[in-house]
Amino acid sequence: MLHTIIKANSYQDSIVLMLLTNKLNTIDGVHNVSVMMGTPANKDIFKTGGLYTDELEKASSNDMVIVLDIEDDSLIDQVLAEIDVFLEEQTKGGGEGSDEEIAKTWDKAFELGKDAGVAVFSIPGTHAALEIEKALDEGKHVFCFSDNVAIEDEKRLKEKAHEAGLLLMGPDCGTGIINGIPVAFTNAVRKGKIGVVGASGTGIQEVTTIIHKLGGGVTNAIGTGGRDLKAEIGGITLKDSIMTLEKDPNTEVVVVISKPPAPEVRDEVLNLLRSISKPAVTIFLGEKPAAHEENLYRAYTLEEAAQIAVQLLNKEDVHAVKETLTVPAHAFKPEQKYVKGLYSGGTLAYEAAMLIKEGLALTGDEHAPEGFILKNQGHEIIDLGDDVYTQGKPHPMIDPTKRKEMLEEAGKDPETAIILLDVVLGYGSHANMAQELAPTIKDIKAQAKADGRELFVIGTIVGTDEDLQNIHEQETIMKDAGVVLCASNAQAVRLALAILDHPLTQEDKVIEAQPAVTPVAIEPTEEMLALLTNQGFINIGLRSFSEAIINHGGKVVQYDWQPVAGGNITLQKALQFLNKVELGK
Repeated sequence: MLHTIIKANSYQDSIVLMLLTNKLNTIDGVHNVSVMMGTPANKDIFKTGGLYTDELEKASSNDMVIVLDIEDDSLIDQVLAEIDVFLEEQTKGGGEGSDEEIAKTWDKAFELGKDAGVAVFSIPGTHAALEIEKALDEGKHVFCFSDNVAIEDEKRLKEKAHEAGLLLMGPDCGTGIINGIPVAFTNAVRKGKIGVVGASGTGIQEVTTIIHKLGGGVTNAIGTGGRDLKAEIGGITLKDSIMTLEKDPNTEVVVVISKPPAPEVRDEVLNLLRSISKPAVTIFLGEKPAAHEENLYRAYTLEEAAQIAVQLLNKEDVHAVKETLTVPAHAFKPEQKYVKGLYSGGTLAYEAAMLIKEGLALTGDEHAPEGFILKNQGHEIIDLGDDVYTQGKPHPMIDPTKRKEMLEEAGKDPETAIILLDVVLGYGSHANMAQELAPTIKDIKAQAKADGRELFVIGTIVGTDEDLQNIHEQETIMKDAGVVLCASNAQAVRLALAILDHPLTQEDKVIEAQPAVTPVAIEPTEEMLALLTNQGFINIGLRSFSEAIINHGGKVVQYDWQPVAGGNITLQKALQFLNKVELGK
């Protein structure tokens, strides 16, 4: 039986509500539960999830809504008690001696954070543009984790930031390291001399963690948001970030990460990189470069980008790192021909699909459903972080439920030979993802064996020995479950291809002279350079982002944001306009 509970004027971040939903679903006797804000879009999600009730229509966008599927009404009191305890934990500050201060209004947040250089946003994307503008007007750089911001607003706000000499990192920016301080979904990476700019969250994570494992370190990793290199945006944040790192005395090597940019933006970025004095490494996923240039090195995989960066840092000749893959003995049934990739990292899924298409010479892409990066001749690579899987549900880096379901499906498929997966550690990710996945992996391997099939599960762990999760423990759990672990995602895919008798080799590239270019003036603003030594942040939204900052020596003002004007965007815009008129801005 469905029961609806509405908590009026109780705004909570969507990620907090997803975590709360997960917690409530563990209560004995609760068949299903969903907790969301009462927005029109969320009411549609309740409908598609089979949890819609007529009472939901009474909820406003500022009301928290809980729909329970239970048989015993006495459970309602227990559920309400669990909600109160959970939300109380979310509202606790950093405690005595913490470098976190709490604000309930923008005015107070700006007063307490007058020396903070960066405003971090993790609020609903429908509200983000207006709030970002307030931070830019106060001279703050912006890190915007929020997604679903209109591309027109992104263009306008990035132009506004550029004109003010500020950086707008995002929207939909999942990863960043500012002055050695991790922001959002980021790994704990050694501080060093390599600067990274990336239009890819998990791409940054893979590159920076491999740099760490190779003995290098990172000054800053500046995320731009995935759309920055589209023609509509023009690479505004990426180009300003490259200029900033060029003038950073602590950065010796620059790494640029992106899926293929718009051709005209790509040319502008390469021209800029040819104009800087520091050696640079680029990886435009999907492009296979045939040669390097002097002072500009072109990687094919995320692993190669990290390797070249560390070689340059160590003043070594740039060369392909030769690897010897140990191909385990195997005997597949004739029908076992296909690779299934179940990824929590979208860029890692993209890289896997790129390598599999090359290694297996796949052509004539089939029409892939949403969430599939590759669906061709039985081979499938899926990005489980795609919106189709995360609408109203936690990201797979947080919640393993969907991946476990799909592991079971792939394991039962008699045509599956190899399953690829990733485990992404770091702030924001699940505390023990390996332990969550291990029982399912053991089960599918045991079932395959009982059916007379050999099933390989090949994985990689994106993380460092400084992450909150114990990487060595995670490795042990995965190996004990029968996973073949590799040092990188690219290595895992190459091993899969070698098992299928389609090995991919890495070859050295020649280094050619740079073409003649029109030099670009490198003139970052004082505010951009100040970002590189910033230690102060205003965190607007998800409280867990404050923890990583504080743990790495940063100071945080936590602004407990709630939408004004009942969440009505039109009214909010009117209020902001009137406020600017009143202040004479």
